[in-house]
Amino acid sequence: MARYMETLTIERGGFRIKVPESWWEFDVRPESRDDSIRRMVSERVQQNPELAKYRDTYAAFLQKSAADAWKSGALYCGCMAESFGGDTPITGSVTVSIVGGRTQSGEALSTDPQTIASQLAVREAKKEGDAWRKVTTVDIPGVGPAARTYGIEDIVVPDDTLKRTIRAVLMQTFIPVPGQEGKVALVAGSSQVLDLADSFFDIFDAITSTFRFVA
Repeated sequence: MARYMETLTIERGGFRIKVPESWWEFDVRPESRDDSIRRMVSERVQQNPELAKYRDTYAAFLQKSAADAWKSGALYCGCMAESFGGDTPITGSVTVSIVGGRTQSGEALSTDPQTIASQLAVREAKKEGDAWRKVTTVDIPGVGPAARTYGIEDIVVPDDTLKRTIRAVLMQTFIPVPGQEGKVALVAGSSQVLDLADSFFDIFDAITSTFRFVA
């Protein structure tokens, strides 16, 4: 996190965002993700030869994850994994997705930040160590108001028949997309390093504040 002020600007279809320069991209784009993942796995195997027998398993898992992310609307996923002297690396990610929805009658859902915030559930921790969630609205410079949730949440593992969950630091910001009825840009930051929740909230907020729509 010491290099956080060194930033890299990422631009995708319709938006740009700045992330720490030390972060790397998990490519979810259909035209490039398979080759990108194969190269990434090969680099890791070169660094850790004992992983060679798992090469195909890792590649298949990551390719499925990338495909699922793209189908759900993800356009960008930036990740960090840094060691600061401890045995366990500090990890986190930020994903930008374009999502939308409609009512049962077919009408586009409201993208008004206050309306979205009123529909998001607050969760209070009943005892120390419980999951929790706060709901608020924020102002993104140069963009405008947006609804936001942040907290320590239990996230259901996708496609898990046992419905197991992963506890994570999670911040989600819902930014209305201009000119697109019912669409929002969802900027989601997450990390499983719960002890650094406050630091990650600051980082995710700072990254999200750089989000801009581009023509």
